Amino acid sequence: MSTWQDALDELVRTRGRALVGYAYLLTGDPREAEDLVQDALVRTFTRGRGTREVASAEAYVRRAILTTYVDGFRRRRHWATIRHLAAVPEPTPSDGPDAGPEPVITTRLAVQQALALLPPRERACIVLRHFEDMTVAQVADALSLSVGTVKRYLSDATRTLESRLGDLAGADDAPAHHTDEVLVTVRRSR
Repeated sequence: MSTWQDALDELVRTRGRALVGYAYLLTGDPREAEDLVQDALVRTFTRGRGTREVASAEAYVRRAILTTYVDGFRRRRHWATIRHLAAVPEPTPSDGPDAGPEPVITTRLAVQQALALLPPRERACIVLRHFEDMTVAQVADALSLSVGTVKRYLSDATRTLESRLGDLAGADDAPAHHTDEVLVTVRRSR
């Protein structure tokens, strides 16, 4: 059985890029994503208390990334008001050799800008539901929320994203907006 240092080393080597990608979906900023992963690794492996298995270590780190992201909203909101004074945005790389740069970059930027409009819990719900492919119940469990609250956040977030990106009806199993239909049977008097 390996030590927690070996688990940390293997986790960073094999899953580090995926963890940064996950954090990027939440933050929308590559530098913030790297910082978020670093903070999560420190939280998870502080004082040698980390797990010895890479799979469970990744689950702990992902949970720490999510918790740190949701809890740090005020700090990020303040930084967003002054970031333009210190940082220059990096160009977004294209996806794959077959994709032309214009549509891919335009789409990526549009999604990034639309996600930035969402409050942190709504954004976390969208990322977990659609990018991590979790069920609503799993999202509720991961965020320590009720299923109804997650559904509300997903509905509100979808509405905001649709106002920015257009119809997202194909993004989920069910239609984006639906109302519960009630079948009413008229009873005849005798």
